[in-house]
Amino acid sequence: MANQQHLAKLHEGVEAWNRWREANPRIMPDLSEADLDGVNLSGANLSGADLFGTHLNWARLDKANLDGATLITAVLDGTNLSEASLSEANLNSAELVGTNLSGANLFKATFITATLIKVNFDGANLRDVTRRAGPGDI
Repeated sequence: MANQQHLAKLHEGVEAWNRWREANPRIMPDLSEADLDGVNLSGANLSGADLFGTHLNWARLDKANLDGATLITAVLDGTNLSEASLSEANLNSAELVGTNLSGANLFKATFITATLIKVNFDGANLRDVTRRAGPGDI
């Protein structure tokens, strides 16, 4: 369950969130199981965040930093992650249907048993991605 203080800070907007992250670099945000469908987090610093089971359908996460984030079982249908950085992110068992990952950095990201259907990977860095047994193709 998401930390309510972290969730409240996120709802203050990306600028306030990024300032808070910069001032509190040791805090790893817990946004697990939150309903963030349709939210605009373009350019947000979500590095290392716990987004386990979070709903991010149709969210804007373009140019966001999700390096090392935990997105296990997250639902990212229709989400815009273009030019986002997901280096070493864990997307195991996540659902990505119609997700835009064009130009994203997915270096060493893991997608074990993730659902990947109609995902746009145009220009994405797929170097050392781990992918096994799940619906869809990389």
